[in-house]
Amino acid sequence: MDTFALAAPNAGDELLAVHEVLDDFSAQYPVQAELVKLRYFIGLSNEEASQVLGISLSTLNNYWNFSRAWLFKQIRDK
Repeated sequence: MDTFALAAPNAGDELLAVHEVLDDFSAQYPVQAELVKLRYFIGLSNEEASQVLGISLSTLNNYWNFSRAWLFKQIRDK
C-alpha cells in the first residue's frame, strides 16, 4: 500500500486483491479494517482517520503497520 508494492501487476488488480482479503480481515480485526478503508479507499490522512476512529496517532500507526503487513501476506500467499 504506501511504501511497498502488492503482489498484483497493476492498480486495478491491486485494488481487487485488497478488496478480496479485506472481508476476512474485517471479520477478525474490524477497527483495523475500518482504518484500511479510510486510508486506502477514501484517502484520509493519518490525522483525519485517527479523529474518525477516535484513536491516538500512535495507535493508528500501530494499526496501520499491522494492517499493511497482514494484507500483504494474505495477498502474497494467494
